[in-house]
Formats: sequence, C-alpha cells, structure tokens
Amino acid sequence: MSSNLVGTYGHGTENDFVLLFDPEDKNNISSKQTAAICNRQSGIGADGLIRITKRDGKWFMDYRNSDGSLAEMCGNGIRVMARYLVDRGHQPAGIFSILTRAGAKFLSVPEAGDISVNMGQVQIIEGEITAANNGRLWNGLNVNVGNPHAVVFVDSIDDVGDLSDAPVVRPKDAYPEGVNVEFVEFLENGELKMRVHERGSGETRSCGTGTCAVALAATIKKGMRLPARWVIHPPGGRLVVEIDPHSNAVLIGPAVLLADHDLEPFLV
Repeated sequence: MSSNLVGTYGHGTENDFVLLFDPEDKNNISSKQTAAICNRQSGIGADGLIRITKRDGKWFMDYRNSDGSLAEMCGNGIRVMARYLVDRGHQPAGIFSILTRAGAKFLSVPEAGDISVNMGQVQIIEGEITAANNGRLWNGLNVNVGNPHAVVFVDSIDDVGDLSDAPVVRPKDAYPEGVNVEFVEFLENGELKMRVHERGSGETRSCGTGTCAVALAATIKKGMRLPARWVIHPPGGRLVVEIDPHSNAVLIGPAVLLADHDLEPFLV
C-alpha cells in the first residue's frame, strides 16, 4: 500500500464518487476501507469508489459500491473517471475506451462540457417481475445493461415513498446478485422523471446504467420502435439517452471534479 494516498471527489448529476488514481495497480483498497471512505457521517461520503488503474496497458475502472461490494460498472462514474483522465493530463480529449467488468466502453470526452459514453447493448430479459415499496406493488421489466435493473412505471414519483431500504423485487431468483430498482414517471412534455435504489448504495441522486434501462423500458412501454431518444430527470440533474435500432445505448451528461482528499485516515 502506497503512502499519502489522495482521492478526488466528483459527481455526475450528483451521483458522487471518490476516485483513486492507481495506474500501476499498487493499491488494493479493501471492502471495509471503501465503506469507510464512502461513509457520509464519518468519511468523505460517496455512492462509490473508483480505482483508476490499468489492465493490459489500457485504462480500467475498478468500481465498488459504497458498501464495498464490487459492481460491473457505473455510467455516471465512468464519465467522472474520463473527466479526471483528461483534466489531469493522463489522456488527451477525444474518443477513447475504458475497460470495465462489463467490457470496454467508448467515450467521447471534450475539453469541457457533456461527456458521451457508449454503454453497449441494453437487453430486456424475458419474464415478469414485481417491485414493492411504500405499501404498493408494481409490475415491471427486467433489464440488463451489463448489470441488472428492475424498471417500474408509476403514476407519480411521490407514490414511491422512502427508498432507504431496498424495494422487495420478485421473483427473487431473477436477480441472484441483487438489483438496481428504477421508478419512472412519464412527464407531460414527453420526458421522464425517475428515482433509483442502487444495490449496495441505497437511493442515489442518479444512476447512469439505470437511465439506459429506463430508456429502453419506456420505449417498449409506449409501444415505440427504435431508434429512440429520451431526456431523463433523476433527482440530481438531466441526462440524455439515445438508443439505436440494435438496442445500443449512448449516455450523455455532465461530469464534475470538486476536491482532493487525503485517504490515509480511512486505510486502517
């Protein structure tokens, strides 16, 4: 473990992360240490930790949820990682790829402004699912974006209630490794409003892969054909998702770096 480790705090539509630049893959942050760093009462506070390292000479996103559990990738987080690489001079602006546990993702990163990331194919998994919360039960769609999602449509986001605890999703065997649950309201202007409970993190202000899942589910719910473009409003801001005729999704949105923090107090 290297000494004097510094983490950078940033967010994408208020889905926030601590990033650790570790290109030589020398710093193995444990689940316990990740949870300590991400703790909002006693740590820096974040939805997850991104260790920026390399695999076979290519940038790799080693992502953990705030409880320390591993995750395949994060659509908001990968934009924040890309912004870090460009702003700190490790990668020229333009189009480049980042490896994740869900495969390689290609990004278009300008010197400033919104970042686009090709999230790959979004798939509907056959079989009905239900999600229960706040004394209510909704039918939903099982959607895979390299990680699992349960997308349900509600008349009003206000019906969802508190999302501190995970909604009860059935059948349980549809999601053996847990699930991100999105609640979605169609707005009168044709856009979407959503809230999300992310496995391992609780309710977050935004979820990049979740918005991609929501975009495909909304297209199907409305009986539309692909390609489709949706403007989606999680609590933390505004994201755009474009899905091509082959169900490949591009996520477009901001990424902001805010401050550097000493990680040493959390590595005991």
